[in-house]
Amino acid sequence: MLNLRKLHLFYVLGVVLTVTGCKDKDVDPAVETADSTTAADYPDINSWLYDVTNDAYFWYKNLPAESSLDNSIDPNNYFEKLVYQRATVDRFSMVTDNIDALENEFNGISKIFGISYSLSYIDNGNSNIAAFLNYVVKGSPAETAGLKRGDILMKVNGTQLTTTNYTSLLSGNETATFTLGELTGSTIVASSQTVSMTKAQVSEDPVLFSTVISKPAYGKAIGYLVYTQFIPGTDAEESKYDNELRQVFADFKSKGVNELVLDLRFNPGGYISSAETLASLIGKGISSSKIFYTEQWNDKYTAYWQKTQGADALNYTFLNEANNIGSSLGRVFVLTSNGTASASELVINGLKPYMSVIKIGEHTAGKNLFGSTISDDQERWKWGVYMMLGQTANANGESDYGTINGMTPDYEVEDSKVPYLPFGDENETLLRKALDVMGIPAPDGQRLAATKSVDTFRNMLHDDLQTKRSFMIRRGNVRPIPQ
Repeated sequence: MLNLRKLHLFYVLGVVLTVTGCKDKDVDPAVETADSTTAADYPDINSWLYDVTNDAYFWYKNLPAESSLDNSIDPNNYFEKLVYQRATVDRFSMVTDNIDALENEFNGISKIFGISYSLSYIDNGNSNIAAFLNYVVKGSPAETAGLKRGDILMKVNGTQLTTTNYTSLLSGNETATFTLGELTGSTIVASSQTVSMTKAQVSEDPVLFSTVISKPAYGKAIGYLVYTQFIPGTDAEESKYDNELRQVFADFKSKGVNELVLDLRFNPGGYISSAETLASLIGKGISSSKIFYTEQWNDKYTAYWQKTQGADALNYTFLNEANNIGSSLGRVFVLTSNGTASASELVINGLKPYMSVIKIGEHTAGKNLFGSTISDDQERWKWGVYMMLGQTANANGESDYGTINGMTPDYEVEDSKVPYLPFGDENETLLRKALDVMGIPAPDGQRLAATKSVDTFRNMLHDDLQTKRSFMIRRGNVRPIPQ
C-alpha cells in the first residue's frame, strides 16, 4: 500500500482550477520546470506512476492494463491515459515535474505582484479589455504600490490590453508598469496614473478583511469576513492565520454578532485543519463529538483504515473552539463564485446539517473529492502526482455537488458592476443582496458612485494569468500505513 509517510504526513482534498469566463477557452497556467530527467527516464517514471495509481487511486479498478500502454511517452501524456473519465468525473488529478514548487503553492508562498483580477471587455467591439482588481494580497508589492480592490488596470508597459495581446503582456514579467483606468460617464478610459511593480516572494495572509456592521434599529450585528485560502500559518508560526481567524471571531463574539456573512468567492481551498477551525467557529450546536465530514476511499484503503483504526476511522469531527458564535446564529450567508472550491465547499456542506446555509452569487466549482500529492520515495526525480483518493460527505451523508455545476446558489447574483466597491461597503453587489435578505435597506442619503456592468472575458485570475490550484490539505497525523 501507499507509504503515506512519504507524503510528508499530509493528504489533500482539492481541485486544480481553470476557472474562466464563458466567453474564453481555458488557458493552462505556466509550469515551473525543475526536473533534470530525460526521455530515457520516462519508462521508469511511468512505471512508478502506474504503481501508485493502481494502489490508491479511487478508480483503480478502471485502469487500463499496464501492458496495453506505451511507457516510453512523456509522463504528462502517460498519466492522462490513467485518469478516469477526465471530462466529467476526475477533472482534478494531475502530474507535475516539480513537486517542490507544487507544495510551496499549497502554503500560499509564491513570487508575485499580489493582484487578483478579472478580465472584462471595455468596448462594444469586444476587443479592448481591462483587469479589474478583485483584491490585493496583504504585504505584496501591489499593496506597497497603493493598489486596492476596485482599481482598473488598462495598460501594461504602455500598451492597451486586448483579447489578442493580454497573454503576452500579463505573463512572465518580473517588473511591469501598469496604467490605471477610470470610469468617465459610462466609458472606461485610461488615466494619467501609473504604477510600477517588481515581483517578490510573498506568504499570503488569507484573512483579508473583517468588520462588524451594526444595525441596532433592526436588531442586527452583522459579522463580515473575507477569507481567501485555507492556510493555517507559516513555517515560522504554524497557527498564525488560524489564530487570526480565532481573533476575528472573538471580536464578533464580543460585539454580539447575530448574523454572519462569510465571503468565500475568492477562496479555492487549502488545508483541512483550517476548514475545521473555521467551521468550528461558526457551527450551531456543534462539539468535538459531532461529525463535520466523512471520507470514502477505495475498497482497499477503506478496509485498511477501519481494520486498524476502528469503524469510525473515516469520521472527522468539529473542534471545541472557545470563540464559536453558533449559539447566536440561526443561519450563515456564504458569498460564492465559480472559483469557490474544495475546502470552501466542504465548509458549506459540513455546516448544512447544523444550520441554514444561504449561498449568494454563482454556482461553485463542484469538488467533493480528496486527493494526495505523492513523490518518489527513492527521490530519483522531482516528478510527482496529485491523485484523487476518494470523496467526502457531511454528517447526513450528503455529497451531491461533485459536478461541473457545483453548488447552486440560493440567490444567483452576477458580480459584474465595476469598479468593484470596497469589502464591507453596504452597496457592494453580493453583500448588498445578503443585507436585503436580512431586511436591511441600503443607507439613506448616500450618494452612489457611478458604476458600469461589464462582460467577463476571464475571471478569478492572479499574477501571470494563473488560476489558483485549490487543495484541501491535512497536516500532522494522517494515520500513515506502518512501514
